[in-house]
Amino acid sequence: MSGSAGPGIPAPHPEDVLKAMRAAGLRLVTAESCTGGMVCAALTAVPGSSDVVEGGIVTYSNAMKRSHLGVSETSLATHGAVSEAVAEEMAEGARARSGADVAVSITGIAGPGGSEHKPEGRVCFAIAGPAGTHSGTQEFGAIGRAEVRQASVAHALSLLLDAAQKVAPDR
Repeated sequence: MSGSAGPGIPAPHPEDVLKAMRAAGLRLVTAESCTGGMVCAALTAVPGSSDVVEGGIVTYSNAMKRSHLGVSETSLATHGAVSEAVAEEMAEGARARSGADVAVSITGIAGPGGSEHKPEGRVCFAIAGPAGTHSGTQEFGAIGRAEVRQASVAHALSLLLDAAQKVAPDR
């Protein structure tokens, strides 16, 4: 998965993401857990974003991931909510339910806390679109809850920009 934006790496400006999506003729949706809607909020803060953004779905609990995005109980039990498998199902579910062309999903451990197997700062992402579904994990580390969330927004915006540029690379 390309488009990594992490701590200290500037995120693409939401306006640039929207312009690229327009140029590619794509509409998007977000499926967010640990960011609580921050990606969608960043995009919709830009005037005129309604021609690109279908909306965002915040699914903080496993029950909401199942009921609103169609994440399977098997994936949650086998991999846990913070996993690439669940991120993929979140993105695919959001895309299918919204009719959007591209969906980005985020599920992670912003902190404080975590475990040996799933440490604070681990965030899983997926992007579902015309080119299929791709996922990846970023290890932001125990940099603080707000910082993990901001780094996650930056990374998600990068993924959306990359997805748009793959459809319309010359724009």
